Amino acid sequence: MEPIIQLRNLSKSYGTFRAVDDLNLDVYRGEIFGLLGPNGAGKTTSILMMLGLTDPTSGTAHVCGYDATKNPIAVKQKVGYMPDSVGFYNHMTALENLIYLGRLNNLDESTLKDRAKAVLNIVGLAGSMDKKAGIFSRGMKQRLGLADVLIKDPEVIILDEPTLGIDPAGVKEFLSLIKTLSQQQGLTVLLSSHHLHHVQQVCDRVGIFVGGKLLAQGDIASLSAHLFGKEGAVTTIKTAQLVEQPWPLEAEMRQWNEVTAIGISGDTLEFTTRHDITPRIVRHLVEKGYGILQVSRKEYGLDEIYQKYFESSFNENLNHGKSSGIFKRAFFGQHKR
Repeated sequence: MEPIIQLRNLSKSYGTFRAVDDLNLDVYRGEIFGLLGPNGAGKTTSILMMLGLTDPTSGTAHVCGYDATKNPIAVKQKVGYMPDSVGFYNHMTALENLIYLGRLNNLDESTLKDRAKAVLNIVGLAGSMDKKAGIFSRGMKQRLGLADVLIKDPEVIILDEPTLGIDPAGVKEFLSLIKTLSQQQGLTVLLSSHHLHHVQQVCDRVGIFVGGKLLAQGDIASLSAHLFGKEGAVTTIKTAQLVEQPWPLEAEMRQWNEVTAIGISGDTLEFTTRHDITPRIVRHLVEKGYGILQVSRKEYGLDEIYQKYFESSFNENLNHGKSSGIFKRAFFGQHKR
């Protein structure tokens, strides 16, 4: 499958500062991809190069089949972009703002008003279309910004920190709306954020971006397996009775090649194994007459994955004497580019 966003060796330097360093990334049609990293990591700079709004120092960005540097207008016709700070004409209503923006995009005047109303309905602002944008809350302005993105019927939408400043209930509703739009309309979504739990809720795949470098990309399960595989799988089993000490099965099960450790506490057994053999463990215990009340497998969330990648990359660059440069800026979040 041909990626709808294809970045190859994309780099951007500002003097001696390298904001984006040799970025290679594929985003496929219909998926929601999360670009995750701290402020100053280079996420916004990468997006601006995808849109042809700033030229790369080296490398290429192809979006919807067009080279963003050579054909920025063609890219802008196919892509809807919502920056982290959305601005509207406060003295105009939501509908008036959207119609005006539609005219700037050369949309058909005869159907523009109906199109604007339909899009406002999609984003949940049908009841507020005649209210002035100046009285809108941050969450409502983000919805209006999404309507602005959708009105030209794009193939790709790029959202830069879209949940910034929205209350928790508003964030949940906004992310749910993004997910629904992607599923129902086949939209490709690139979502840039430093909020891990927001990205985890909605994205099919993520890219971990620190200090201008893409450290890893994939779905959460594959990233977890790759990063924590060497530590093994952990299966915890709660039994129907206290596990006697010494446990008669311990010596036998320690002989299994996959088992590296066994922990016993009251009615709970914990197995650390080279890979996941949970079904085999459960089956063996049942055959030996143990009642099983609960089985759980330790899984790593995006926060743990991100922390592991960030720490290992930061320490590596610290050892190479780079901590005063881009990684220090990324770690402390002092600058946003």
